[in-house]
Amino acid sequence: MNQTRIIELRQAQGWTQERLATASGVGLRTVQRLEAGQDASLETLSLVAEALQVPVRDLFTTIDNAALNSRVDSLQGRADDQQAARDRVTGAWRSLFIGIGVVATLLSFTFAQGLVLFLGYWIGGYIILIAIRRLYLEPHLEEKYPLSRPKESRRSRREKLRETAAPAAVEAIPATDQ
Repeated sequence: MNQTRIIELRQAQGWTQERLATASGVGLRTVQRLEAGQDASLETLSLVAEALQVPVRDLFTTIDNAALNSRVDSLQGRADDQQAARDRVTGAWRSLFIGIGVVATLLSFTFAQGLVLFLGYWIGGYIILIAIRRLYLEPHLEEKYPLSRPKESRRSRREKLRETAAPAAVEAIPATDQ
């Protein structure tokens, strides 16, 4: 039997089984079965690992089944390859934006109203880049590289801020004597 670390990883996040089920997109009963050490598909394990932000291999303390061990290694290799490809594409878009920005900045020095060109590109271009990324690039990359994930996404940063801000907000409320 393969021993999992899912309970330990879930508790380290401070999550309930329900929260893990919601975050990973699998059923509560599936999470319970995984924590009990029952087998699951690699797709399910991949979803749970992604929610916990660990590689699939880290879900296990030991993998006794040689076939499963090979499949997990293969899945991790494919995920690493897809992540590297995704990072290259997003890096190329970022480099393109910066490269055009450098040219626009240099050109802005040759015009009387160069400040308008400079600010227009860096502010407007950044907003356009965000829109292109959300509307086209990310959905395209999700489809092409399903085992990869965006670098620190805006949503996960917001969630982290909420989780750290919520306890501070509760502590900041002064107690009133009545």
